[in-house]
Amino acid sequence: MSKFEEAIQSYKTFMADKLKDNDINEALLIQIAQELGTSIYDADASLVACSDKAELGRVKQYFLLGRLGLTESPALDEAIKTVCKTMGTSNRKKFRTVFYYLLVQQFNAVSTVLTPTPANLY
Repeated sequence: MSKFEEAIQSYKTFMADKLKDNDINEALLIQIAQELGTSIYDADASLVACSDKAELGRVKQYFLLGRLGLTESPALDEAIKTVCKTMGTSNRKKFRTVFYYLLVQQFNAVSTVLTPTPANLY
């Protein structure tokens, strides 16, 4: 099993065990992990720190506004708070891939992530 496959399996296990989600859209999970690239292997970059306002600002700026193309609104901050709570306030391992996956689900943006863009056609 490759490192990438191991990472995907650990995300699926986390989602099943901690989030009680057994209906995982594996294609979406894999696409998000691929877009995050090698950062999924870095101990710090692979996690989201909900206690770090700057980090949450980057999630909003680069993922919600940038990647998903959402419009600035208070709903974005609320969604981030909801995902933080969903993943567990005492849980120190908030995998970025799973965090983004939950945000995509919350905004019903699966087609946005799974639709090929010119950058990932090559």
